[in-house]
Amino acid sequence: MAQLFAGTSGFSYPAWKPAFYPKTVAAKGFLAHYATRLNSVEINYTFRQLPSAKTLEGWAEATPYDSGAGFQFACKAHMRLTHILKMKDAESFTELFLKALEPLRSARRLGPVLFQFPPTFKVDRDRLAAYLPLLPRDIRFAFEFRHASWLTDSVFETLAQNGVALCLAESDRLEVPKIFTADFGYFRLRKADYPEADRAALAEQVKGLLAGGRDVYLYFKHEEDPNGAIWAEELLRSCSYTE
Repeated sequence: MAQLFAGTSGFSYPAWKPAFYPKTVAAKGFLAHYATRLNSVEINYTFRQLPSAKTLEGWAEATPYDSGAGFQFACKAHMRLTHILKMKDAESFTELFLKALEPLRSARRLGPVLFQFPPTFKVDRDRLAAYLPLLPRDIRFAFEFRHASWLTDSVFETLAQNGVALCLAESDRLEVPKIFTADFGYFRLRKADYPEADRAALAEQVKGLLAGGRDVYLYFKHEEDPNGAIWAEELLRSCSYTE
């Protein structure tokens, strides 16, 4: 059965008290409480440094797992891959980065790895086609392109041939077409606000994807208030992901 994994891009925000985190929960208990209400989080920490095994093991211990709907971490690919090498001559560092994520993978907590490229990086389909076969098929990957030149049929076909998802990043500046190139969908909802009508329409779209057998990973913007977390929880209830 297809599953919805919903959350926010981060969890460690004292400003979420008391609307999401109870006043009595200390910062070290944020993740454990978050995982009682949401079933996934997108991690930016891995963008700037290789995580230690101790850190990832701690995250796994703080979150639940069962064979049905365990908690999953979507990890952003290291900036060396996306902003420095930009997929060129990147085989050795790709292996190093994915090896660093092994504690999450072995604990069955690793969700998709998100490659988020800089807005100035223009389309290079040949480079993309050469790089994607280096990615292991037993890990899910999503690619977020922030320059409009990447949004072409040839790029979508290349992603699909390699089972990599086009990240559907929605913002006030750029909206990626809702094209699905993998057996899962990856949404990043970056707008400042999502009124009730928009959230209802989103829920219907997610239900349709789930009914079609496609898992969905969806992350609201976190900002300095807990609205994103509350909307993600609302979406999980609306889509009845536990049923």
